Amino acid sequence: MASLSAVSEELAEIEGQISDIFRALSNGFQKLEKIKDSNRQSRQLEELTEKMRECKRLIKEFDRELKDLEYKNAPDTNKMLAEKKQSMIKELNSYVALKKQYASNLENKRVDLFEGPGEGFAEDNVLLTSNMTNQQLMDHGNHMMDETDQAIDRAKKVVHDTVDVGIETAAALKAQTEQMSRIVNELDSIHFSIKKASQLVKEIGRQVATDRCIMGLLFLIVIGVITIIIVKIVNPHNKDIRDIPGLAPPAPTRKLLWNAN
Repeated sequence: MASLSAVSEELAEIEGQISDIFRALSNGFQKLEKIKDSNRQSRQLEELTEKMRECKRLIKEFDRELKDLEYKNAPDTNKMLAEKKQSMIKELNSYVALKKQYASNLENKRVDLFEGPGEGFAEDNVLLTSNMTNQQLMDHGNHMMDETDQAIDRAKKVVHDTVDVGIETAAALKAQTEQMSRIVNELDSIHFSIKKASQLVKEIGRQVATDRCIMGLLFLIVIGVITIIIVKIVNPHNKDIRDIPGLAPPAPTRKLLWNAN
């Protein structure tokens, strides 16, 4: 089975970057298990999530490069590359599931604490009620019930406001996440287009260099032919230079016989 470097240096480079990220994710989750503080755990999860986004982008780039080379490779090579891509996707999904598990555990730890009456206050009430009449006890009980109802209403209002803020925050985070996802996809497409454009420019440069070599060779041939023509004209009796096909030999000089007498 051919290695990735034998198939494509680009695929081998991308596979190496993905392997580095997988090692960083493995070490990061091992470190996360040892962290006890919730805030530090949240920051560590954010860093790991960013690495998973980068890994997802590299896998997409790997898939695009694989499709570009698919028609050039043998069926066995294409099968090997497809299995490699599926293996990377499976490993990334395992880290995503692990991240969701840690995020759920952190969410369960966040509880709302509500202030309630103290034990000393309840003990004082017991001591006071022993000296009250029935009417005073009833009035005092009604007063305490009113205060309890007011406290419950305040608690309901706090819970309602908290739920509203949570809903608004979740909606804003979802919109920002979708926007960031669109931006990442656009950046991936731009990066891939720039890479293909660079390859095209290199190919054009090689073609231009070849054309220049051909033009230089033709120029030398033309100069040689012109030189031969000039030498034949200047010295037509030079036997070392063969006659050029299609070029008539120079006309011999004619002398007129003239007798002055």
